[in-house]
Amino acid sequence: MEFGRLLTAMITPMTDSGAIDWPSVDAVVEHLIGTGTDSIVVAGTTGESPTLTHGEKLELIRHVVRQADGRARVIAGSGSNDTASSVQLTREAEETGADGVMLVVPYYNKPTQEGLYQHFKTVAQSTSLPVMLYNIPGRSAVNMSVDTMVRLTRDVANITSIKESSGDLVQVMELVERKREDVAVYSGMDELTVPYLSAGAVGVVSVASHVAGEEMKEMVDSFLRGSVDQAGQIQRRLIPLIQGLFMTSSPAPLKYALSLMKVCGDSVRLPIVPLHPSEKDHMHSLLRRMNKLS
Repeated sequence: MEFGRLLTAMITPMTDSGAIDWPSVDAVVEHLIGTGTDSIVVAGTTGESPTLTHGEKLELIRHVVRQADGRARVIAGSGSNDTASSVQLTREAEETGADGVMLVVPYYNKPTQEGLYQHFKTVAQSTSLPVMLYNIPGRSAVNMSVDTMVRLTRDVANITSIKESSGDLVQVMELVERKREDVAVYSGMDELTVPYLSAGAVGVVSVASHVAGEEMKEMVDSFLRGSVDQAGQIQRRLIPLIQGLFMTSSPAPLKYALSLMKVCGDSVRLPIVPLHPSEKDHMHSLLRRMNKLS
């Protein structure tokens, strides 16, 4: 299991003018490593990838690889809804020293299952890096079927993991049962991490780990050592925070939370907008109850 148990889909810190805030990128990387993250996903959806240019994505991946310096693995979010562009960024990401790539289901253009298969096969075969597939029908408008995921894991050797964010536990169980044996399935939903683990997932690709990394790590570790009740208790305690982090368009709530924790600023790029005052008050209350404010 090359990527570990706790993976974080990292934000992209930005200045008030909308540029990437490189000192804050370093601060976030250090914060994540210090709170238990095994692998960092860079330039994914939580990193506002649709608003990043190709050049920004590549520079960001390269920068995080240097900053992590082997202390955490770096997974480049190189997928998009354009196969040719995904191939190009994936090849370039490999040259940066990234440890793997994550490929999201193409969004908006609603490909068929055969289209998904051909897309992922084409991109995965363009690199020697380990590939994580990312199924998120809530954002892509298409659910990658178990048949398609299983077919890909059987036909493409370097597809080694799947981030599954359908929320369908029956689908997760079927995938775990039928996939290639060495393929790792990860929960892509913080609020369902323990249920996903019970269905056979090996860990989580988390957003909440920015704020509660130690708790997320303890939850996963508790489950895996057989302390299921303890894991369930942690999961239940984290639900209000997780819901708060998605109370409006992500990653605006998360960035505001990290600004309260003095990790980085809260600037986002349009079409994401900052929280309004009542949402800020709610996030402040959540963090205070969790003792996350100094």
